[in-house]
Amino acid sequence: SVCDVKCQQVSRMTSPLNVLFLCTGNSARSILAEAILRHYGAGRYQAFSAGSMPAGLPNPAAIATLESRGLDHGFARSKSWDEFAGAAAPEMHLVITVCANAAGEVCPVWPGHPHSAHWGVEDPAAVTGSRQQIMDAFAVTYDQMKARVDALLALDEAPLADLMPRIRAIGDLP
Repeated sequence: SVCDVKCQQVSRMTSPLNVLFLCTGNSARSILAEAILRHYGAGRYQAFSAGSMPAGLPNPAAIATLESRGLDHGFARSKSWDEFAGAAAPEMHLVITVCANAAGEVCPVWPGHPHSAHWGVEDPAAVTGSRQQIMDAFAVTYDQMKARVDALLALDEAPLADLMPRIRAIGDLP
């Protein structure tokens, strides 16, 4: 009924929205995005991350990047998206892929009916070189994810369906 739809929209505006950041390995970009949204979006959003082919452990440079910015990383573990597909898993309202298509990566596709967006960035875990070059790559990725999360947090309170064009456009940020 119309009332049911309106009531559902209102409840989604007043209760935290569940956001799942998906990547292939769930060791770098999706972990950074989850940490940033957990920290800055607490109360409005519940952030999660997973991978289609999890690496097994978070990338140590991702953990060091979060530590250097004072963000909690105690939650961080590389896990399969299968954890979020079962009946006992929390319902996801928004699934955001963070892999970079241009790099030839295969982005995971989330089954079901949550809203989805793509915020692709280059994989800092693919960078080779000195420790400083690797940390610099993670800093760039952190800054890109932080800008995207800031843009998400700046959106008006509105039903998620109404915000989706703007949430998808966030993926176009540099």
